[in-house]
Amino acid sequence: MRVFTTFEEVASAAGTDLGTSEWVTIDQRRVNQFADATGDHQWIHVDMERAKTGPFGGTIAHGYLTLALIPWLGSQVFTLQTPGAKLNYGINKVRFPTPLLVGKRVRIHEHMAEVTDIPAGQQLVVRHTIEIEDEAKPACVAETVVLLLPEA
Repeated sequence: MRVFTTFEEVASAAGTDLGTSEWVTIDQRRVNQFADATGDHQWIHVDMERAKTGPFGGTIAHGYLTLALIPWLGSQVFTLQTPGAKLNYGINKVRFPTPLLVGKRVRIHEHMAEVTDIPAGQQLVVRHTIEIEDEAKPACVAETVVLLLPEA
């Protein structure tokens, strides 16, 4: 686990790989809970019997569930303990190259793509790749933008 405590440490990480999390299994319970939280009960996510005869041979995780795993999986790789607030500013790009079948294991690989000083503090662009065990293509690739503010 990499811990950043100063803006200087963060800046020095620009352009570097930060590491990879442990593998975690995506189970049907998690998918069902996400469906309940979002109201997205499409059969391909929650109907295990029907999904067996569907295009993927079983239920798949919602794309947005996969995206929502980024903070949790990423927290196994690095943490920002800089003084001041840390704000999600946005997402530059998100793609879901491979459907994530329920029961598969995933992990995240983190890359600090850019660090820019801005008037309010620092802006980070972090590239996240959620890999699926034994799959050539990832479940999700996303670039998030984070603002680090100095202590008030």
